[in-house]
Parts: sequence; C-alpha cells; structure tokens
Amino acid sequence: MIDNLLLALALMLVVEGLLPFVAPSTWRETFRRLIRFSDGQIRFVGLTSMLVGLVLLMIFR
Repeated sequence: MIDNLLLALALMLVVEGLLPFVAPSTWRETFRRLIRFSDGQIRFVGLTSMLVGLVLLMIFR
C-alpha cells in the first residue's frame, strides 16, 4: 500500500512540475490570477478538484 501511495505522490509531482517547466510565464500568470480569488473561491476549486479525483479513483479502481 505504501508503494502505491509513494507512486501516486511521485506522479503528482511530475504532473505539477509540467506547466512551470513547459510554460513558466503561463504558470506565473495563473498564480497572479489565483491570488485575486477570495477564500471561498479557492476552497471551491479545491473541493471540486478533490471530488473529481475521487470520482476518477472510483472509476479506474
């Protein structure tokens, strides 16, 4: 189980690093936009991301 968790973490880090590596200016502009969001908007984005991830896990598991 710990192996799968570490593999998932490694894959997440690879995916997270793609945009700053490929398009750093787009990545920077995205963060400039994000800092203008209210706390509620950021929480909604986080909740939506978690729900999509859980649905994908249930579909492909």
